[in-house]
Amino acid sequence: MKRRETLGLDLTPIIDVVFILLIFFIVSSVFKKEELALILDLPSSSAKEMEVDKDQVFIELSSSKLAIKGIEVSFESLEDNLKEIENKRKSVIVRIDKKVEYQRVIKVLDLLQKYDLTNLALITNEDKE
Repeated sequence: MKRRETLGLDLTPIIDVVFILLIFFIVSSVFKKEELALILDLPSSSAKEMEVDKDQVFIELSSSKLAIKGIEVSFESLEDNLKEIENKRKSVIVRIDKKVEYQRVIKVLDLLQKYDLTNLALITNEDKE
């Protein structure tokens, strides 16, 4: 009488496929950075660093462009975005290029004040002495 051997499942091809899929998803995923849209030359300051929360509103201002939450917008769109913010105590982080006209800065600050968003922080580069 012949003895039958139990058939076992060969796991090597399954493990190979799993590793290939894992490598594919790691390589093809996008890691979210800060919501920055404009390349700005920030002024320097010797003020201390502050913690950045995920729930903050980021506004960027250059001499010709404006962005909020990493999306380039016009001043009218900025006003619409600021109008929709319900939590008036939410931090507003403003990055302003050092070559921006003062009038453009005042225009952004006026919009923030109009919608009672007074928890404001201006971002600068660290002063290297």
